[in-house]
Amino acid sequence: MNNRLYVGNLAYSVRDESLLEHFSAFGTVNSAKVMMERDTGRSKGFGFVEMGSDAEAQAAIDGLNGKSVDGRAMTVNVARPMEPRTGGGGGGDRGGYRGGRY
Repeated sequence: MNNRLYVGNLAYSVRDESLLEHFSAFGTVNSAKVMMERDTGRSKGFGFVEMGSDAEAQAAIDGLNGKSVDGRAMTVNVARPMEPRTGGGGGGDRGGYRGGRY
């Protein structure tokens, strides 16, 4: 297993300290981070928590998945590595001057 957890469906009012508080009941919390919009500073509604061990991470999943925090049932599961992003669509021919006189 992995001790890094994805925490989703968070209320926009939830901050790092609140995550730390909820998850510390299940063991050592190495880090707790709510992801924020770069431009506005507003929560994106999800975050990540790294627990001290796999067993503590599983206990946190069992205890907190579906639990209501600030009126929203949060989703807690093992964080998966981010899928590599594929590039944008292939541009193909970009046009340009095609015609001509003979």
